[in-house]
Amino acid sequence: MLKDLVYSCRSYRRFYEEVKISREELKDLVELARMTASTANSQALKFKIIDNEADNEKVFETLGWAGALPDWPGPEAGERPSAYILILEDKALGKNKLTDVGITAQTIMLGAVEKGYGGCMLANIRRDNLAEAFAIDPEQYGIQLVLALGKPKEEVKVVPVGADGKVAYYRDQNQVHYVPKRSLEEVLI
Repeated sequence: MLKDLVYSCRSYRRFYEEVKISREELKDLVELARMTASTANSQALKFKIIDNEADNEKVFETLGWAGALPDWPGPEAGERPSAYILILEDKALGKNKLTDVGITAQTIMLGAVEKGYGGCMLANIRRDNLAEAFAIDPEQYGIQLVLALGKPKEEVKVVPVGADGKVAYYRDQNQVHYVPKRSLEEVLI
């Protein structure tokens, strides 16, 4: 079952925007994250749920969507996430908790897939703008990641890395999103 979740947990960047995720489901995802391991048990990560159209637009305006697709500005209206979870680091409780951020982000994404949703972890954030939009005090909280969530509207296919060795994701003319992955033999040392 975990294997199925991991194989289904891709980075989705286009969604059925009209399919909403309930506040209760979003809180369930944060609850999963709350129960993960934490460096020195500091529990320094905090979460902000964004789940209404006006606030979603504020978040969307602060994000860069696909570094490997420089001509694509992100999903069009109607294909944007229906919710976001901001992962913040409470600076009073610890700093540089990147391992914790990764663990909680992946846990939330796996939980989203289990519920029939998908998402994308975004670190290309205009943090100052996002902090200002939601009155997040940058002296108290560092914005680590934004998790964009919704019902996926695109097909994402994992393919082997080609002979050229390129690992950048790409799209075809039908907007199928391809993600090259190295083979098991290539990653085992």
